[in-house]
Amino acid sequence: MVMAEGAQRDRGRVAPRAEGRQIFVELGEQNFDSICLSTYRTACKLRFIQKRCNLHLIDIYNVIEAVRDAGLNAVELNAGISVTRLENLVSSLFNQLSKRLPTTHIINPQESTVLLIEFILAAVDCEPESRLTVLSVKAMLSILCGGKLIDKLRYVFSQVSDSKGVMVLSKFDNFLREALKLPTALHEGPSFGYTHTVARSCFPQQKRVMLNMFLDIVAEPPECLVWLPLMHRMANVEHVYHPVSCSYCRSNGITGFRYRCLRCRGYQLCQNCFWRGNASGSHSNQHQMKEHSSWKSPAKKFGRALSRTLGCVSSREPPHPIYPEEPERTLNLTNIVPSRPIGNTSEAMLLSSSVPESSKSLAAAQRMNEEHALIAAYVNRLQSGPCGVDSPSRQDEEHKLIARYTSRLAETESTGMIPTRSINFDVNKQKRELIAQLECKNREILAEIKRLRAEHDAACQPSPERGSTNPALLAELRQLRQRKDELEQRMSSLQESRRELMVQLEGLMKLLKAQAAGSSHASPSRPSPSTVRSAGAPSPQAHMYLPQDSLAGVGGDVQEAFAQGPRRNLRNDLLVAADSITNTVSSLVRELHSDEGREEEERLLNGKDRG
Repeated sequence: MVMAEGAQRDRGRVAPRAEGRQIFVELGEQNFDSICLSTYRTACKLRFIQKRCNLHLIDIYNVIEAVRDAGLNAVELNAGISVTRLENLVSSLFNQLSKRLPTTHIINPQESTVLLIEFILAAVDCEPESRLTVLSVKAMLSILCGGKLIDKLRYVFSQVSDSKGVMVLSKFDNFLREALKLPTALHEGPSFGYTHTVARSCFPQQKRVMLNMFLDIVAEPPECLVWLPLMHRMANVEHVYHPVSCSYCRSNGITGFRYRCLRCRGYQLCQNCFWRGNASGSHSNQHQMKEHSSWKSPAKKFGRALSRTLGCVSSREPPHPIYPEEPERTLNLTNIVPSRPIGNTSEAMLLSSSVPESSKSLAAAQRMNEEHALIAAYVNRLQSGPCGVDSPSRQDEEHKLIARYTSRLAETESTGMIPTRSINFDVNKQKRELIAQLECKNREILAEIKRLRAEHDAACQPSPERGSTNPALLAELRQLRQRKDELEQRMSSLQESRRELMVQLEGLMKLLKAQAAGSSHASPSRPSPSTVRSAGAPSPQAHMYLPQDSLAGVGGDVQEAFAQGPRRNLRNDLLVAADSITNTVSSLVRELHSDEGREEEERLLNGKDRG
């Protein structure tokens, strides 16, 4: 789309397209036209364009570098430029930006390029018989990009001034014509449009405008450029928070500018309410308001006022640094006579024919290297000892160096040949050697990284794998595993034995109960152990020593045997219980033997009967 439009523009000036551009559609959705003040309305619109095109991420120095790379630095300001060349310039800007940004901040260079070119072309087309020039591209990019306002104005002054550092009024008038196309494209032409007297009104009393006077636009901008410092101030306060509420919309906290009425006490408005003329109560829009771009606590305000009263606060600093009035001049070598001039053209041709081409090129390259070394040494001496720059010896050295350099220039011009092939060959050879060294260093670094990674992986492996090569550790590990299996088997067998003993103890306790009941019926005069146990009331302290874990499966009978009160002797009770268990087991064994004897006798009798 942009390329087709550029081809059409290259054939001649085109009229604005009928269909609406995307960036203007998005701008209309922001409802900036409801802002009553034209200065704030224009600054808000330009700030939206700047952020939508991602120009706030591009510094003025990036713009200067891109313009120089595109070859526009040596072109006349009034020269025309094609849309294709503009597209290449803008795309290089955003491509370099996408490389500089971190991975967390990703932009779409193609979309930003299309939006910015659409807006620039719309701004150029807003005036009749206007064309896209180098000055219009530089002016619009320098205004819409990010960075400090001082740096932008210094760049603009370098474009509208002469070699003596004095502003040329005609160049400044052309700059204002291109710069004011931006608010005109945003339908703010009635307030900030271009007129033929606008350049003269910016500096009415001054005949010679130097750099520092031009930079006063930051503190006291002219009426046609009052929106430019405001746009930068809006960018600086976008994330400033004021912990107060707005007196109209009652929002909890104010972000951005804060406006305080100088007549109504405690009446403060947020930027949205103030820009749209909202007022409440006794406050009126005719009251004078003060703009605040930061929040200061009452204690800080009091300290500041006290310091100002006592004279501890220094005088107000200038709005911008003071720069030298005259620009730095380059060294002019055109009028210096060479120390070894060439007689005439025939002599030069004779010298060039007598000396082989290879030896001449090598000699020229050697002389150039020597001169570069001398220049570097001279610069080092100047940096190391600036106090003696004006000494006669240093001036002689400088004159000799300049004479030698001009002599070489004169020799190359007279001979008509420039020894660039050997120089390029040497430079390419040095580049190849440097690339080979870097590749070798890269291989060494990769090998070191591989070795460290292998060591790290070996260190992170589990211990059995690391000890797989040691037979002693393997044998010990097998013994430990066998011992673990034996202990587990022993534990399982003990648990099985415990369960069997608990079952046997339960049966024995039942037999004890049955025997005790039978003995009580046989001899009622003798007290049974159960009655003796039931006679004494168990005390609460006795329950603290009950073996609950080991006797829990007995059914509570053994616990009752131990719960006889604190005066009973535990040892005697255990002996009595063991005796009773022994007697019961012996009686049980006798009964089993007697049953077996009866069965044997019955089998014998049955055998006799059969015989």
